[in-house]
Amino acid sequence: MTRRTIARRTRFAPCALIVGCLAAGAAAQNDAPAGWVTAWGTSQNGVGATSLSNATVRLIARVTVPGTAVRLRFDNTFGTESVELGAVYVGHRALRETLAEGSNRRVTFGGAAGVRIPAGGSVTSDPVAMTILAREDLAVSLHVPGTDVRPSQHGGALVTSYLTANGAGNVAGEEVLPAPGQSRPEASPFTGTTTSTFWLKAIDVQSPTSTGAIVALGDSITDGTCSTVDGWDRWVDWLSVRLALAGIPKAVVNEGIGGNTIGRAHLRPAPNSVPALERLDRDVLSHHGVSHVILFEGTNDIRRDASAEQVISGMTDISQRVRARGIRIVGVTIVPRHNLPPAGDNTGWDDAKSKTRRAVNEWIRSGGAFDAVLDFDRVMRDPSAPDRNYPSFHCDGIHPNPRGYYEIGKSVPLDLFGR
Repeated sequence: MTRRTIARRTRFAPCALIVGCLAAGAAAQNDAPAGWVTAWGTSQNGVGATSLSNATVRLIARVTVPGTAVRLRFDNTFGTESVELGAVYVGHRALRETLAEGSNRRVTFGGAAGVRIPAGGSVTSDPVAMTILAREDLAVSLHVPGTDVRPSQHGGALVTSYLTANGAGNVAGEEVLPAPGQSRPEASPFTGTTTSTFWLKAIDVQSPTSTGAIVALGDSITDGTCSTVDGWDRWVDWLSVRLALAGIPKAVVNEGIGGNTIGRAHLRPAPNSVPALERLDRDVLSHHGVSHVILFEGTNDIRRDASAEQVISGMTDISQRVRARGIRIVGVTIVPRHNLPPAGDNTGWDDAKSKTRRAVNEWIRSGGAFDAVLDFDRVMRDPSAPDRNYPSFHCDGIHPNPRGYYEIGKSVPLDLFGR
């Protein structure tokens, strides 16, 4: 395929990939009022292998709308015991683990400097006054004074965070400034790194300009498998960039989990993460200022031998629950997968599963269950072999590569979310 042909395939009119595209004025009717909006979030999917003892963790998170204050939500979803955070700070990240000078702010909880998160529980901080820019990296620093504490986490967050050695104590308040003329400090207490996000579930921004949050509920293609660590080049990242450049003040929240399914009944093998039907309240409806949900799931159900009717039923259930909250929901067609023979507990992919995928996609395109539809299948598929991904857009026959993520993110019509 020539370069010109690729451009012609992917240069769509504003609503070309939408079935039942919403007019900008109609989309704006449900915009959230000025106030607290969730500007960053992630989905916890298990207990991490890292063991923390009197250590400090510095977590990096990129917020997606500007504002005048933040508040932090910490979840201990998979923890079997309560966890103590002895001190919490938030500041503007400058580079790596270093902060902009004078930006680190103490975070309190009901006026207290520390907090205990119950097993399976959640806590939210008091507001912290600070000026926030759209798509700015915040550094959230946590002192964990306990012994052998394993975090409830989002594994594989594709963003590098930093941690001290065990026994290093509380350095959450340190800004770790580089020496003059250097890009890194001569001696930083943060000697280790991780690409998992410990306990931090969401960051809310008090924004006088934001018109709400878009939450992407999905699997590994939303989580970003095959995208670049610290590259911020997942499809949701490109959507956020485009919204910011277009002056559309919408937050974008990534609630993707690798391997995620819509449901769990009769799947073979059983799901390895909490299905979307079960985590909808925790990962979507609990956020603030949500105006739109993008549902991009189903491929892992089909891989586990779900029928088209089973996938459609789960999508319908999610759509009804979202709409009942006055939130608009956007469905996404399932992208192709290359055939793969079964191996171990992986049931593989074959022509029969592609047939199920096509049947679900035709139902999605009918528009009955959704306020609008994004046709990512059209973006990713090879015109000469529609059940396979376009060769230069994927990394493994399943997931987009960075170019594929760019094409998906570029394809989303911004008018869908109002102006």
